[in-house]
Amino acid sequence: MVTRTVDLRSDTVTKPTEAMRAAMANAEVDDDVLSYDPSALRLETEMAKVTGKEAALFVPSGTMGNLVSVLVHCNIRGSEVILGNNSHIHIYENGGISTIGGVHPRTVKNNDDGTMDIDLIEAAIRDPRGEIVYPTTRLICLENTQANCGGRCLSVEYTDKVGELAKKHGLKLHMDGARIFNASIALGVPVHRLLQAADSASVCLSKGLGAPVGSVIVGSKSFIAKARILRKTLGGGMRQVGVLCAAALVALHETVLKLEDDHKKTKMLAEGLNQIKGLRLNVAAVETNIIFFDVVEGAKITAEKLCKNLEQHGILVMQESPVRIRVVLHHQISESDVQYALSCFKQALTGRVQEENGN
Repeated sequence: MVTRTVDLRSDTVTKPTEAMRAAMANAEVDDDVLSYDPSALRLETEMAKVTGKEAALFVPSGTMGNLVSVLVHCNIRGSEVILGNNSHIHIYENGGISTIGGVHPRTVKNNDDGTMDIDLIEAAIRDPRGEIVYPTTRLICLENTQANCGGRCLSVEYTDKVGELAKKHGLKLHMDGARIFNASIALGVPVHRLLQAADSASVCLSKGLGAPVGSVIVGSKSFIAKARILRKTLGGGMRQVGVLCAAALVALHETVLKLEDDHKKTKMLAEGLNQIKGLRLNVAAVETNIIFFDVVEGAKITAEKLCKNLEQHGILVMQESPVRIRVVLHHQISESDVQYALSCFKQALTGRVQEENGN
């Protein structure tokens, strides 16, 4: 019988804190479709200030936030967006920019550090003289932190260079900043500076920040005015949404302060995993709250069996491939949880090896 659970599947699995629940219960609300919900307005005003943009808009999810943002920038069907081949928008958002928006994705390889080579981005921009046969390039998308590369941070210098490239070719730059606060803490750079070169950004409230629901998109006033219409079109216009925004405000004020500890515990877990025979990972690549590691050939246990074994001990992780596993930490994972998880990993691998040798 499992007596303890340590959920490392994602930072989306957090539960609302007591402070969040109290804020939700006491939230001032009104009709947000009519732009009158006071709690939503407070959240949007604060997020616009933090990100250095003119305006902001609460949306139910990061997927919707990215979709709305892409559609605002690529408002003509047959437009093209340049984005990473390992990006969240390209892999995990149901192809919405294509199926709903008629926007063509042109991918560029993500490097291990989450970046795309600047020269490859520029080479992917379509020559406008070929518009009779090519899609029209209108947008470049970046992701910070880059989740599928292990929560890697994009530097200010890199983002600025991509922003300069976009301006040079008359393009817009959108930042999928689902975990931009993690990047800010890890790099020691304010969020608004990380987003200075971006025309728009989507910031998740329910990942690193630990709020129960939602994301916020930010940009110019004209961008947000168009985004509000598209949000309604996609079914994201909600009424007394202040009950959700109130929890998000608590997360913004309280959880950001805990992200540095999340990163320290993630590094601690990575270093511990690296000491376990049968596992392989790059500790130096662990910059924020995400770890990827491989079960090496010869470990005498598969990634699938390891995940099942861990689950029996209350350790929940995410299998990414036949050999790769992902773990993600958040503010509700304690140092004790990290030590318990490491002991379960050791037991699962060592116990399996002993069982094999015994046979």
